[in-house]
Amino acid sequence: MANKEYKSDVFSMLLQDKKRAMEIYNAINGTDYDDPELVEMTTLDDKSFSLTVRNDASFILDANLSLYEHQSTYCPNMPLRDLLYFASIIQKQIKAQKRDIYGGRILKIPVPHFVVFYNGKEDAPDQYDLRLSDSFEKETKNPEIELVCHVYNINSGKNTPLLSKCQTLREYMYFVDMVRKNNEISGNLEDAIEKAINQCMEENVLRDFLAQHREEVMHVMTLDYTFERRLEMQRAEAIEDGERIGKEIGKEIGKEIGKEEKLSEQIRKKIQKGKPLDQIADELEEVPETIRPLYEKIKQEMLQ
Repeated sequence: MANKEYKSDVFSMLLQDKKRAMEIYNAINGTDYDDPELVEMTTLDDKSFSLTVRNDASFILDANLSLYEHQSTYCPNMPLRDLLYFASIIQKQIKAQKRDIYGGRILKIPVPHFVVFYNGKEDAPDQYDLRLSDSFEKETKNPEIELVCHVYNINSGKNTPLLSKCQTLREYMYFVDMVRKNNEISGNLEDAIEKAINQCMEENVLRDFLAQHREEVMHVMTLDYTFERRLEMQRAEAIEDGERIGKEIGKEIGKEIGKEEKLSEQIRKKIQKGKPLDQIADELEEVPETIRPLYEKIKQEMLQ
């Protein structure tokens, strides 16, 4: 199984900027906040809290804690991951503010909202939800804890109303599409990324961001596509292995069926000669009780 070492990606790099985070928040929630200083960044990284729990982007705005993730491959475990992210963020805040969870007063926490922006190659609906309860080992009608993760497909032609309201998402996807198209044409990933950066800057798409972070964008995009390619190869290998194993199992099943058919024919001929079960078993070198069900079945068929 692929183990993706944590790293920043272009999406999380973009959302380190409070203005862009606020813009996406407004597009998702239909709000019109215009002061980036209202945004309190809470993104987890290896410098701030945990060596193992890190998320793409999270921030608090108007007592709402938004956790935004970007996915280029389908991940049904996002609700579980978001649960860990949320708990880590709240724990970090409680510790920083020196609040007492064992005290007699209720501690107020921001309202969580969980969003995934999907731009993978596999087809997906414009919008769908993933639920934590889907991960429970036993189906529960009224789960005592639930987490709903809203997934938005931001590929070209998907969620047009959302993308039309958000320049950051729109330009990010334009850049991703340019990388994909260039890579399909040239087959050289680094050249494809560099060409996409140049094209976008010429067209004033993420110009300032790409100019400021050009080398880092080159690096993280290369890692992203290398990881995705590795996943694709693993999927293809898994399918091939499954087909091969299926054929082998099919052959074994076929052999067993053939053996049973041959044994049935031998038993039938001996029954026709009036031989009893024990004699038939002895001649065929079989245990009487083992072939009894087949013997009885054939006798019944012959009586019909």
